[in-house]
Amino acid sequence: MASYKEIFGTNIEVLASDPANPVEGQVWYNSTDNVVKGAALTTAGAWATGGNVNTGRLNLAGAGTQTAALAFGGPPGPADALTESYNGSAWTEVNDLTTARNNLGGAGIQTSALAFAGESTSPGAKVANTESWNGTSWTEVNDLSTINDGIAGCGADNTSALAFGGENPSTADLSLTESWNGTSWTTVNSLNTGRTSLGGTGIQTSALAVGGLIESTPVLTAQTESWNGTSWTETGDLNTARNHIIGRGADNTSALAFGGATPSATGATEEWNGTSWTETTDLSIARYLHSGSGVAGSALAFTGSSATATTAATEEWTGAGAPLVYTFTDS
Repeated sequence: MASYKEIFGTNIEVLASDPANPVEGQVWYNSTDNVVKGAALTTAGAWATGGNVNTGRLNLAGAGTQTAALAFGGPPGPADALTESYNGSAWTEVNDLTTARNNLGGAGIQTSALAFAGESTSPGAKVANTESWNGTSWTEVNDLSTINDGIAGCGADNTSALAFGGENPSTADLSLTESWNGTSWTTVNSLNTGRTSLGGTGIQTSALAVGGLIESTPVLTAQTESWNGTSWTETGDLNTARNHIIGRGADNTSALAFGGATPSATGATEEWNGTSWTETTDLSIARYLHSGSGVAGSALAFTGSSATATTAATEEWTGAGAPLVYTFTDS
């Protein structure tokens, strides 16, 4: 039988960590994990197991990419200030939020993030607090114009973000949208359909508002709205109506929506192509009150409430046609 080198003209590489961009057919020995791994193209998107967070919790916020993520806030508590950082394989506890809270919004990347709104340590006490993350610690900055929780958010970093939806007890308006310029929040055009516990994805000038709960009815919604930097426009609905959903994407033309409550926990995952949503491979663990990071072709889902309990599990999404890493075993 021919050896690997005779077939491919080279020996199997020995690497301390998996390559950042493996190509189809590439095989290597991971000397840290002590296993042989290889890359193959997926015919459909797939979820794979990542490293567990140190503290399983729910109703938290997230920021960053699949290999450089940030998770912050959430119960147990009733509210928590805990912040954890992900390097693509393991989570590490870092400096806490200044204000413990759950059901908050988040935006940005691992080294430049924003946390805003939420419910503080006193149940039912909603806040407008905003904190900025510089890669090491959180600093309190100017508050949102209105106190809020169940809010969605998105943005490129701690200088540019969008916050929308949620529960505003002072006006009962669930459609409010605010824009962050690095210093202060400004109220801009509202959502067409006010809702709470919705998903948000994109950047300050190109975003999506996905799903949620319309409290006035009350009813779970599949509605999607697209933001062009000035106003919201209703567009194609999700296939599965739900709240506590997570959306992740680079802008309003490409996104992934996953998990949520229908009202029971679901692993439903849908891809957005700028016009419509398509159902794809479900999360391995159905969950809601979770969070995530990344973009449409390379996302991360972590923590939340499963059908039975709070989970610490992390799952990594590889989009269709992208290299998916497999671990070779005796079986």
